[in-house]
Amino acid sequence: MPRWLPRAVVLVLALYACFQLGSWAFHQLIGLLVNILIAFFLALAVEPAVARMAARGMRRGLATFLVFLGVFVAGAGFVVLLGSILAEQILQMVEDFPRYLDSVIDSINTTFHTELSRLEIQESMLHSDWLQKYVQNSASGVLDVSATVIGGLFRLLTIGLFSFYFAADGPRLRRALCSVLPPAKQAEVLRAWEIAVTKTGGYLYSRGLMALISGVAHYVVLAVLGVPYAPALAVWVGLVSQFIPTIGTYLAGALPMLIAFTVNPWYALYVLGFVVVYQQFENYVLQPKLTARTVDIHPAVAFGSVIAGTALLGAVGALIAIPAVATLQAFLGTYVKRYALTEGADVPTPPARRRRVRLPGRR
Repeated sequence: MPRWLPRAVVLVLALYACFQLGSWAFHQLIGLLVNILIAFFLALAVEPAVARMAARGMRRGLATFLVFLGVFVAGAGFVVLLGSILAEQILQMVEDFPRYLDSVIDSINTTFHTELSRLEIQESMLHSDWLQKYVQNSASGVLDVSATVIGGLFRLLTIGLFSFYFAADGPRLRRALCSVLPPAKQAEVLRAWEIAVTKTGGYLYSRGLMALISGVAHYVVLAVLGVPYAPALAVWVGLVSQFIPTIGTYLAGALPMLIAFTVNPWYALYVLGFVVVYQQFENYVLQPKLTARTVDIHPAVAFGSVIAGTALLGAVGALIAIPAVATLQAFLGTYVKRYALTEGADVPTPPARRRRVRLPGRR
């Protein structure tokens, strides 16, 4: 046996063990890594406001705290306002449910010549095995929902702490990162950092502007139709449709349609029609112009990046996909050498004319 063979076997086994250990650790920490990624993009989003306040003499930690406090107060106020609206609408629907049930039973008795009554239906449902099993499953599901809510709150707390430290210690983090790199690499890291801040801020600015325009447009329609809580519903439509990717538009339009249905069923159809028309206007007119000025990314590339981000990280990937791709595109664009176009390069070449072949014996 050669002398190097036992050492090679031990080395291969050690490398394989290290690979398995690293793979196990990565899969165990994937949730924490995703939270850190979200926190990093949130820190990039608030960086312009924090830097502006710090430039005026305020301590960076205090400026970061005030910015996050403002975001938290705005988010909590929106959730409380929306929760009160939903609670009131649910209570009203519960109070009106017996009347709706009586009207349905009367229509069934009139149509099919039956003698159904609401009391008999209630007693049969209360003593049914299906309802008892449903209550038991719901009781066990309450614990799952509670665990999910607690886990979500813990995740929000983790993201908030990491994003606060990233924003408050941004300059120190950049210095620590650049201190282990040569000067040429330091310039590239700082340039990539500035590009990421600019693109993330531009993305949030464009989304906020589109949310404002969408909210105002939907408020006008809801106010004309006389739908209650029109200002709160307009804020809901603007924020949810812009900051929840992929399904945000459908979630945003469902609540105004539901409340408009309680006023008049035809109003729900009117709201649905306006949501569809406005969505087309936003996708083909408003969004390309705003993103071209702020993020500078093609709509097709933005759509593809959202799909790829959703496939990789779910809703989180869809939310951070556009600023990440815009940052990467702007950073790599400096390394791509471009040339002047030749004359006629942007004009499609017409197809060549086919020559008519004259067969023998034909004129």
